[in-house]
Amino acid sequence: MKSLFKSGLLASFVVIAGCNQAITNDDHNTDKTDYSLVTPERVNDGELPVWLIPNMPESAEAYYGPDSYHIIAQTQDPDAVPASSKRAAGGALTWITTDDGKSKWRVNDHGQDACSYIMPDGKQVVYTSTRDNLDVAVGNWSSEKDYPQGAELYMADLDGKNVRRLTNNDVYDAEVSVSPDGKKIVFTRQIDGKLDIWMMNFDGTGEHQLTFTEDWQEGAPFFLPDNKTLTMRAWKRSEHEISPTPMTVFTVDTDTGKITPKTSDGWMNWAPYPTPDGKHYVFVRPLLDNPRNWEVFLGSLEGKDPVRLTFNDSFDGFPSVSPDGKKMLFTRSTGKHFMSDLYTFVMDISSLNVGPENK
Repeated sequence: MKSLFKSGLLASFVVIAGCNQAITNDDHNTDKTDYSLVTPERVNDGELPVWLIPNMPESAEAYYGPDSYHIIAQTQDPDAVPASSKRAAGGALTWITTDDGKSKWRVNDHGQDACSYIMPDGKQVVYTSTRDNLDVAVGNWSSEKDYPQGAELYMADLDGKNVRRLTNNDVYDAEVSVSPDGKKIVFTRQIDGKLDIWMMNFDGTGEHQLTFTEDWQEGAPFFLPDNKTLTMRAWKRSEHEISPTPMTVFTVDTDTGKITPKTSDGWMNWAPYPTPDGKHYVFVRPLLDNPRNWEVFLGSLEGKDPVRLTFNDSFDGFPSVSPDGKKMLFTRSTGKHFMSDLYTFVMDISSLNVGPENK
């Protein structure tokens, strides 16, 4: 249950020259957003200021690079292999853009992409793609029973050059992310319908399985600042037909393999992403009194009550936080129907004090 967006027209391209240079926070000025191009506004009561990223087509997951300014996302692209149907997720390729829409460029130009991440050194990216398996069934990125079995992991320079394939098999490899120190890559692999978390070194060596469960379907792993603990979500295969599907947020110790539940309410707790303070995570849950209204919350790894962050009447999802802890990316439905016309927004969360200085 990863990329949940529909097909759409690609907006006009804005390309930056010299995009193969590193994007880092070495100058200690991570907030490079040009606020003459975007205006944070409180659009809903109870919500912190947000803005829509300009010049960005329909998209789902998006993640900040180390400079807390550039982001990587899979966006709808006419050069991608089309989705298998109007209701299926697909038809996207990997792009990098700035959160003010000032510049952007494409990383991959063929196949279908999902789940991408900028390496912490700001020089390379890792992404999921079917680019070498165009003869396999297109599949559906939002259905565990139809995940693209030709999805592999790749590493490339920021401009998409020097592509190196990290996995080589006939199963689904996706939902990739990287440890803050850049040494480890984690991802989700599906074998015989079972989803588990796997990990390898940054160069593709040392690949090994972290979770081993029969009923639980683990996925979406992300590192905490300690470089060894993950957050993830999981649902039970035996409960997947329940709507909304019950999901639990867990932490995983990559050294010992210990899995610890962080939610226990039996409700859908989806898409967790840890904050840079190592104490919280943002995640998605439907409202109890309106299960078709999905909102983003701030959860506590210490078990405190979650705090609601979005107040939109439809779908808000796929939250992620910038390395400086000041901004949160999320996807918002802007259409007339649930999960229609999905676009990436930025929320100013500097007042939440979840940055690395609060570790």
